[in-house]
Parts: sequence; structure tokens; C-alpha cells
Amino acid sequence: MESNKILSVESRAPALEVRDWVRGEALASFQPDRVYVLEFFGTSCDYCDEAMPDLIELQEIYKDRGVEVVAVAAGESAASADEVRSQIAAWLAQFPELNFRVGFDDTGAMDTRWMDPSFSVEIPQTFVIDRDGYIAFIGEPDKLHDVLPQVLDGTWRTSAQAQAAERERIAEDEPKARKKALRNQVKAKFAAAEKIEDWKTALAAIEEGVALDPDDLLFRQQHVHLLLHKMHDMQTGLPVLRQLISRRNQHKLQDDAGGGVFRTFRPGA
Repeated sequence: MESNKILSVESRAPALEVRDWVRGEALASFQPDRVYVLEFFGTSCDYCDEAMPDLIELQEIYKDRGVEVVAVAAGESAASADEVRSQIAAWLAQFPELNFRVGFDDTGAMDTRWMDPSFSVEIPQTFVIDRDGYIAFIGEPDKLHDVLPQVLDGTWRTSAQAQAAERERIAEDEPKARKKALRNQVKAKFAAAEKIEDWKTALAAIEEGVALDPDDLLFRQQHVHLLLHKMHDMQTGLPVLRQLISRRNQHKLQDDAGGGVFRTFRPGA
């Protein structure tokens, strides 16, 4: 599958391009007559912590029915592949009953083939590949208990329920993916201007980012740093600093009030 094609339920599953495996034997490709649960995760994602025990349970329940869970970390931040491996291995130590393959990809291939064309910007994200090699489900792992039995008996992928769920997912995720693309454009503009110390252009890029996503604290932190430490504009920078502090306090109140575990935007999103 080409990276510029939309990936959705009923699409043929793309190739599995994992750089290396941390747990379990290497899997070069999806095998016929098996059902795969492909989970994208990250070690800094709280919801991924919550999802792993459920995946372990699912693998145990359905192992005799040809189901294989495969988890892939495709966005870890580390200086080298060896550091990524060590990072993931340390994180996996909290799951002594782990019973499925875990790999990682730091080349961008898995994101390009799977996450980006499916409008997936958050993790954990689950893809179910049915026995015919088609994608039967894309979504959050907590829905697998309801979906997987129907995938196994062949009634899910072409059902009205599956089609409705996929339309709802795309309607929710496509705007997030568009915003992600715009954010990445802003980041690229800022990085290019910062490299040559063109602070005026860098400022324009950051202001574009803040306007695009006012709740993004990283953009706001860069805005403050640029004004106060690079441009030495105290008159403009101090009010921007106060806005940053106010936004941080709002985020803390929301987090305290929420009390739940949320999906995590993957790196670059």
C-alpha cells in the first residue's frame, strides 16, 4: 500500500516493517488464516500502561483460536536503536505475564504505512487484521472485547455496525490529523528559522502555532523563551509569560478534575 492512500476498515493490511523485536520471535509478515491485533503504544503513555494487561488477557483467551497480539512502539525518543530497546525493555518489566511479541520501529515506516494514512494521531491505537489480510477494526483497545469475537466469526468487517463505527472514527480523527499536519509545518518553519537565528521569522511561526492550538503549552513555552531570551523583548514577553502560567494552571485544574487516564498524542502529533 502506498503511503498516500487512506487506510480504513476493509483496506488490505500494509506490510509489517518493524526494525527489531524486544520480546518474542521476529514476525516478518502477517500469516494467512490468523487474526492479528496490532497495537501501537509508547512507554510515556499512561493509557498504554492500562491497556497492556487487557491485551495479555485477550492473548490468553484467544490463543487457541488463531489470534496473535503484536505490540509496536513507533515513536520512542532516544539517541539510538539500542537506547530505544533498553527503554522499552525497562518499561515491559512491569508486565511479567507478557505473552505476545513486542517490537519497535524508529525509521518512521510503521507510522507512514499505518498511523498517518488512517488519521491516527493518538496512542494506544489498535488495528485488527482478519484471516483474509484485511483491516477489520481501527480504534481504541478497550473495544476489542466486543469486536474481536465478531471478527473471529466473520461477521464484523462488513457489518453495518463496523461501517458506522469507522465513519464515526474518521469524522473524529481526521480533523486531529489535519491539525497535526499544520502543527508539523509550524514546527518545521520554526526549526529552520531558529537554525539561522532569524528570530523575526521564528516569532511569526510560533505565533502561528499558538493561534492554531491555543492550548498547546509547548508552543507557548517557546513563545516566551523566544521573546524573553532571544529577542529580549520584556514588554511583549512578560504578558505572554503570564498567559502561559494561566494556561498551565487551567490544565492542572482540568487534569485534577478529570481524574481519568487519557490517550496520548504520539510524538510529532
